[in-house]
Amino acid sequence: QVQVAESGGGLVHTGGSLRLSCAASGSVFNILAMGWYRLAPGKQRELVARITKSGSTEYADSVKGRFTISRDNAKNTAYLQMNDLKPEDTANYYCKVDQIGDIYWGRGTQVTVSS
Repeated sequence: QVQVAESGGGLVHTGGSLRLSCAASGSVFNILAMGWYRLAPGKQRELVARITKSGSTEYADSVKGRFTISRDNAKNTAYLQMNDLKPEDTANYYCKVDQIGDIYWGRGTQVTVSS
């Protein structure tokens, strides 16, 4: 079993920055990709950013140029640097870990951006 723990959420003003961390632990042996998703009230869950083991990345159009995902394979940790935050970025952010044979989710960390 793999445990996924997110951290780094909080309350910021418009234009502010936050850095989220996602750490995978337990039966980790070959993580293929790690990604951040978000869920806001009344909306569907959406992919924010994703990074593969080799470092390939993809982003939602709404965050391109503002968010950067990175990964430390040795620590089984992914980071999401969020700059120029907007009220529409307010959501619960979840980390997803893709390992061969299974998928694991964290419990989420809340990000609130005030106008």
